[in-house]
Amino acid sequence: MTTTQAVLQIKNLTKHYGGVKALTDANFRLLPSEHAAIVGDNGAGKSTFVRLITGVEQPNSGEITLDDQVVHFSSPLDARDQGIETVYQTLALAEDLDVPANIFLGREITRLSLGPLSVLNHKAMREQSASMLSTTGVKIQDMSESLRGMSGGQRQCVAIARAAGFAKKLIILDEPTAALGVAETARVEQIIKGLKQQGIPLIIISHNLRQVFDLVDRIWVFRQGRIICSRLTRETSPEEIVGLITGVINPASLTSEEAVTC
Repeated sequence: MTTTQAVLQIKNLTKHYGGVKALTDANFRLLPSEHAAIVGDNGAGKSTFVRLITGVEQPNSGEITLDDQVVHFSSPLDARDQGIETVYQTLALAEDLDVPANIFLGREITRLSLGPLSVLNHKAMREQSASMLSTTGVKIQDMSESLRGMSGGQRQCVAIARAAGFAKKLIILDEPTAALGVAETARVEQIIKGLKQQGIPLIIISHNLRQVFDLVDRIWVFRQGRIICSRLTRETSPEEIVGLITGVINPASLTSEEAVTC
């Protein structure tokens, strides 16, 4: 698969903290409309990888290509400006603000721009927020309610709707249902499936293999600071993925053409 065919292409991405090798020579690709999962034990390099491709940290070496253009992100704002939206476990929401204010947090629409005294266009933000929620299938009865009174699932849905509304290239979800109950998890998963139908490329970091196999096209396995292989979901099994994560299965033993050893 060539770089021009990928939405996101990573080559030899490396990050060391002194003598600690958090990520070494990571190679990764995401195709148009593809949903991919990143899996691995704690400390395998997943979080470091996400921080590097979203501009939170800078790599020691390696190359990031987005839509066939080599990019260098000095901050998360750079990544966001290039069309990458990330929903972290912390969600980055303001509990005392309502839904439109949270969706447009840092991107407010103004009627009149006078620096710190700018006049916000609340009507436009409400209308666009309603459109974003509707597009992703998120149902919030009262958008004027502050997020403090909402459930964890509703907050997660707002964060995903915000990401989907502004993402031009890619959405990254970090453990999107880790703190949710069964019903709320099912709702978030339905929204993720809706993003797939819209053709929005997505990367999900998850320890929940049942969720991974339900939601993604390809699984990338991290082990001891390296991406050891990727597997098409339809050609693997939870048992095989667990074996790869734990080291019981050597990726070199995989024979499928789709078992890409990196």
